[in-house]
Amino acid sequence: MEVAGYLASLFIGISLGLIGGGGSVLTVPILVYFFRVEPVLATAYSLFIVGSTSAVGALQKWAKQEINFKVAITFGLPSLITVYWIRKFLIPSIPDVVYQHNDFIIQKGLLTLVLFAILMIAAAIGILKPQEISRPVLPQTQGLVLLGVVVGVVSGLLGAGGGFIIIPALIFYASLDIKTAVGSSLLIIALNSLVGFAGDIFHHPIDWIRLLSITALGISGTFLGNWLSGRLPASRIKKIFGWFLLLTGLFILGKELLF
Repeated sequence: MEVAGYLASLFIGISLGLIGGGGSVLTVPILVYFFRVEPVLATAYSLFIVGSTSAVGALQKWAKQEINFKVAITFGLPSLITVYWIRKFLIPSIPDVVYQHNDFIIQKGLLTLVLFAILMIAAAIGILKPQEISRPVLPQTQGLVLLGVVVGVVSGLLGAGGGFIIIPALIFYASLDIKTAVGSSLLIIALNSLVGFAGDIFHHPIDWIRLLSITALGISGTFLGNWLSGRLPASRIKKIFGWFLLLTGLFILGKELLF
């Protein structure tokens, strides 16, 4: 299973290189089901893997001048503060048994996986449905700050980068073209994830050899993803990835709740 897990780790970077997001929602299931990492620890590992992989992807986009640093800072700063606070203070305070009534028990690990599956399904629906361009309901700065906090909550609680929220936000609120939105998204995800991991580092034992091995494969995948992005139709990539997320999310829900 670990060999399959290492192969699957390539797709973390491929996804980030192709569409500027999605890698984070693959990382936790790969860690849990292929490497048998406990779910809450998997969210911490995910932050490091996705953060490092996104940082390399962002450098590649920066070389192509496809990052808007002003917008990235406006969106990223409130997100950074939120994700660090959640990983440093909120996550350690959540008990292992979140709810219990007689024989019905909800553990922190189970809740994490169920919420993650819901996140995957929501992301899949957002990717698969036809995109409708709508006018922002808030001024640019307010909208970016508010959505930055939302992404911080998602990253902090579930170890996900939130690229499926970031990219539409940057397009609609900051009027960025898709390539600049993808590059800016990678920078925001990298900063969010690594700052979130910094809040975790003293709360969990870290298997650095395994973590760095998976990260190295994810980084390798970004180069392949960038190469493929110029050769495959974006609409086909998004559709395949959307269906993959949907089926994976349904699988996790079924496995954790029904079997």
